[in-house]
Amino acid sequence: MASKKKQLEISLKDMNDIKPITDNQKLVFENYKDKNLFLYGVAGTGKTFVALYNALKDVLDPKSPRERVYLVRSIIPTRDIGFLPGDEEDKSYLYQVPYQNMVRFMFKRGSDAEFDRLYNDLRNQGTIDFLTTSFLRGVTIDNGVVIVDECQNLNFHELDTIMTRVGQDTKIIFAGDMQQTDLTKSQDRNGILSFVNILQEMQEMECIEFGLNDIVRSGLIKSYLINKIKLGLHYEQI
Repeated sequence: MASKKKQLEISLKDMNDIKPITDNQKLVFENYKDKNLFLYGVAGTGKTFVALYNALKDVLDPKSPRERVYLVRSIIPTRDIGFLPGDEEDKSYLYQVPYQNMVRFMFKRGSDAEFDRLYNDLRNQGTIDFLTTSFLRGVTIDNGVVIVDECQNLNFHELDTIMTRVGQDTKIIFAGDMQQTDLTKSQDRNGILSFVNILQEMQEMECIEFGLNDIVRSGLIKSYLINKIKLGLHYEQI
């Protein structure tokens, strides 16, 4: 049974009513309630956007047991961010910019200043948290939605660690483009294949592949990807 949630300054009533644009985006909306999700395919298809939108609607719903969205990424190219100056917040700030931009389209706010503060306000009220794979060891995540973004840049050990951090009443969503991995070692690339094979065997997981027809970002990206594939300049599809 869901526990009574505290009153939040930014709530479900402040969210825009966003509808899916493509058939595969529609599948995400339809499967979100009952499934964990693995969203993979080409760039510009809105995988992370629809994942984050559905996750925020979930955690802001007073009837939902989930209370926080956890955005998880590996900090590429320096996988161990301990070598960078500053604390974890300083080191990860650059990687949070895409999510700051996304939430601006998801909420109704009264002024430009409120839009500028929106992401930080969501973090301050405990609705969004940003985690890196370097700081997940020993953590159990209960009552949340975990979005593992750019998952193609994680090796098997990192993916396995994230999966085993999932606790009670927590949903997990993986999003990535397996043709754009930054991993260079064949062992790491093979590890992703092994992890994906596990996900595809799980009844609790819905795997949705986004293709060229799902691109919504711009015609330029769509044209580039079509011609890259036509010329054979792409990785083997998982």
